[in-house]
Amino acid sequence: MTSALVAAPDTAQAPERTTRGPRRIGILGGTFDPPHVGHLWLATMAADAIGLDRVLFMPAAQPPHKRRRGLTRPTDRLVMTRLAIAGDDLFELTAIEMERPGPSYSIDSVDELERTYGTDAQLFLLMAADSLSSIDTWREPDALLARIEWVVGPRPGSPLPDRSLLEDRFGANASRIHLLEGPSLDVSSSDIRRRVAAGHAIRYLVPRGVEEFIAQQGLYRRR
Repeated sequence: MTSALVAAPDTAQAPERTTRGPRRIGILGGTFDPPHVGHLWLATMAADAIGLDRVLFMPAAQPPHKRRRGLTRPTDRLVMTRLAIAGDDLFELTAIEMERPGPSYSIDSVDELERTYGTDAQLFLLMAADSLSSIDTWREPDALLARIEWVVGPRPGSPLPDRSLLEDRFGANASRIHLLEGPSLDVSSSDIRRRVAAGHAIRYLVPRGVEEFIAQQGLYRRR
């Protein structure tokens, strides 16, 4: 997939909900170093657009694409994610990638979640547009799309792709990619880490519990 994947997208429409059928569960994976309001907004926007009953936040123990030096300890990232979603019944934490050895590949996690939920749930993988633009660096992206529908939210600097270009890349399975229309928040974990290191405020960029945990643990400070 290249940067040519830009233009006005077909956007997701919320389905008619009934009391029957499996639960609709979104999966939002990431490093969450730290989790911030952009993560929460993407999960909320996806739930609103396609009628999700629950969103699982899934911190990666060993993110394959972010093997940077100084990655915060998995336990701290797990705690911060729990603090970030506290108080919202729509959100739930899953530690399956923390409990599995080796790199955290989404296709392995989807396999595990499908075994856990069986036919009681329909799963959707949530991501921002910048992740979709680099999807060919993921493990088995075509097999992943065949297994689980994707829900893609906007991201500043990463336009949503044109539907015809998705069809060129993924063929008939492009219909399993739902593009979300709505505002995007220009917030990133790397910017938050830089702000903390420089002694700048991060209030309202992260939930209050996350802000307090970062301060208490001395995370992201220059050594």
